[in-house]
Amino acid sequence: MHIISTLLHNLNYPTIFFLMMLESTVVPVPSEFVVSPAAYHAAGGNLNIWLVILFATLGADLGATINYVAGKYLGRPVIYRFANSKWGKMCLLNEEKVQKSEKYFDDNGKFATLTGRLIPGIRHLISIPAGLARMNFWSFLLYTTIGAGVWNCILALLGWYLHSVVPESELESQIHLYGDYLKYIILGLCLVGVLFYLVRRKLRAHKA
Repeated sequence: MHIISTLLHNLNYPTIFFLMMLESTVVPVPSEFVVSPAAYHAAGGNLNIWLVILFATLGADLGATINYVAGKYLGRPVIYRFANSKWGKMCLLNEEKVQKSEKYFDDNGKFATLTGRLIPGIRHLISIPAGLARMNFWSFLLYTTIGAGVWNCILALLGWYLHSVVPESELESQIHLYGDYLKYIILGLCLVGVLFYLVRRKLRAHKA
C-alpha cells in the first residue's frame, strides 16, 4: 500500500496505466484519486488531458480483462474461495460483493459491462461474472472500453474543473466531496439507462 501511495503522489502516464489496471482487478485503488489528480495537473500544463484519459482507459481494459479471464478459466468455486480468503479480505473483497456483481450482470446482460463500469462497488468486479458467463470477449472489451472511457472522462472533467477553483492542498478533500455527488448522479443515470434497456428488450420480445 505504501508503493501505491507513492505512485498516487507521482502521477505520470505509466503510473496512471498501472494504477487503473489495479483498480479494475480487485486491488482497492480508488479511480477518482488517480484520474482526477492527473487531470488537475494536466490543467496546469504538466500532463496532456487526452493522454491521461487514454492511459487510464487502457489500464482499466487490462485490469478488466484479467478479471474476465479469471472468471472464465478459474470458475465460480475458485473465485468465491478467493473472495472469502485472507487475501480477498485484504482486497476489501467478500462473497456478498461478488454475488452482487453476478446478480447485476444476470439482471442486465451484456449491457451490465457498460453501465457496471460506472457504479461504485460493481465497477471493478463486473468483469468477473462476464467471464463466468463466457460472454464474447470482443463484445466485453467494447462495452468495457466505452464504460471505462465515460467514467474516466467524468473524473478528468472534475480534476480539470478543480484546478480552477481549489489549491492543490485542498484537492483530496474536494475530490471526496464532489465524488459523493458524482456517485448519486451516476447511479441515477445508470438506473435510467438500465430501465430503458429492459423496457426495450421486453418490447422486442413481445413483438417477436
